[in-house]
Amino acid sequence: MNLVAIVGRPNGGKSTLFNRLVGMRQAIVDENAGVTRDRHYGKCEWCGNEFSVVDTGGFTTNSDDVFESEIRKQVMIAIEESDLVLFMVEVATGITDFDSEIADILRRSRKPVVLAVNKVDSGDKMYGSYEFHGLGLGEPWTISAATGSGTGDLLDEIVARLPKDSVINEEEHHLPHIAIVGKPNVGKSSMTNALLGEDRNIVTPVAGTTRDSISTYYNKFGHEFILVDTAGVRKKAKVTEDLEFYSVLRSIRAIENSDVCILMVDAESGVEAQDMAIFNIIQRNRKGCVIVVNKWDTVEKSNNTMKEYTEFIKRRIAPFNDIPIIFTSVINKQRILDVLNAATTVYNNYSQRIPTSKLNEVILPEIENYPPPALKGKYIKIKYITQLPTASPSIAFFCNLPQYVREPYKRFLENKLREHFTFTGCPLQIYLRQK
Repeated sequence: MNLVAIVGRPNGGKSTLFNRLVGMRQAIVDENAGVTRDRHYGKCEWCGNEFSVVDTGGFTTNSDDVFESEIRKQVMIAIEESDLVLFMVEVATGITDFDSEIADILRRSRKPVVLAVNKVDSGDKMYGSYEFHGLGLGEPWTISAATGSGTGDLLDEIVARLPKDSVINEEEHHLPHIAIVGKPNVGKSSMTNALLGEDRNIVTPVAGTTRDSISTYYNKFGHEFILVDTAGVRKKAKVTEDLEFYSVLRSIRAIENSDVCILMVDAESGVEAQDMAIFNIIQRNRKGCVIVVNKWDTVEKSNNTMKEYTEFIKRRIAPFNDIPIIFTSVINKQRILDVLNAATTVYNNYSQRIPTSKLNEVILPEIENYPPPALKGKYIKIKYITQLPTASPSIAFFCNLPQYVREPYKRFLENKLREHFTFTGCPLQIYLRQK
């Protein structure tokens, strides 16, 4: 999936535009300059084209902000990692020294750049945009991030300028893409090496040895897929080196481009906040998931240790806890083939297509036994069920009053679907549509 980075000097409206593109208030917007310090990630969909958007902190030099050098580093990395840069300037201030400096960096980066002139919310301000031709970055697009005017034309230009996916990827695409993800030093590279039977990746006790996502074609034991070992995702507070920024960005891209994620957890430290953050990214991107508890040989065990540990993990990841959990010791090559089998099973569940006749035959009687509760005296009648042609499993229920169906009933429908069909390891989307 393509990545678009929004860059510019502080208080130019980058976060306002980011929120508009991803369709939610994710980045904090404030009158004061320099509120955005971390990078926010989101997805934007325009005319059937989907791409990721990253919002960066404002680029400055010689200011008294202690975060300035870190923000500059993040901006540089976002520029380097992205497929297209959206450079935002402000019509009222004209070309500032900062703008010239950023324009200079962008010209040298050789990346496709779209120049957006913000805060053009009336016709007479349009004339002020012409001076931005002086930046040498092509045609300036006039927008108002606050009101949304001009953003449609801007998105058309972005989509037209984004690189099209290469042919090689298309050929590979019929193979399952399995990403090994997790926080640093849980044994992701050791797992890759054990599966491949060769020392493909460097393994050291130092957390964060793997900096890049490495893709490998795998064909052994009757399994065939593309295996992606990613750099560790770690807490923002710990992300100090430039290379760590790359790691986080690339891991997120690896999750986005995979079908099934093997989430590795350290048996000694248990499921921590960072593991949950990665699990949430997997869920948000609607990918299949297998949880692997590594370093199981280091844990003192009694009769019920594995059962208790499984229950603990399921409580942490609820309500989506229909996920295979496997306990391994990569160093001792213990249960590694189980991980492969589980990932393949999850992929088969993820890509299955259930005939509409079968869905209706099985689920409609369940709905008749337990119909949706009436609301305001209105009775809800679900008449027809079908699976939508999406990458991840999505089921549409057609009924007379979809707006009256509440969340608990949607969960009931999901549970019944999981009961009758195998969706283990897959997030399930339930849609209610007007008949």
